[in-house]
Amino acid sequence: QVQLVESGGGSVQAGGSLRLSCAASGRTSSSYAMGWFRQAPGKDREFVGGISWSGGSTYYADSVKGRFTCSRDNAKDTVYLQMNNLKPEDTAVYYCAASAALVRIGILEREYHYWGQGTQVTVSS
Repeated sequence: QVQLVESGGGSVQAGGSLRLSCAASGRTSSSYAMGWFRQAPGKDREFVGGISWSGGSTYYADSVKGRFTCSRDNAKDTVYLQMNNLKPEDTAVYYCAASAALVRIGILEREYHYWGQGTQVTVSS
């Protein structure tokens, strides 16, 4: 089992920045590719970005490419999502998730086996 806890959410104005953290515990968390998803009110949960177990590969949804950056510190069992130039449409609950894959960064929810509880991000115009 892997336990994931997100933090760092909050309220910012458009154009601002936030950094989300996802702390992992339990089984060897550094062996998992990690993903970030988000769910806005009334919408399905969607893939935002992800990072391979080594941190050498990342992949992003087109809607956040160039604004969001995934990184990880395996020594701290923590994954980060740096979000810059935030827009009102980025408002959502953000979730981190762990995949059993090492390198492949899945974009589908079913590819991830462990999920955090989510953290709210609100961007005002």
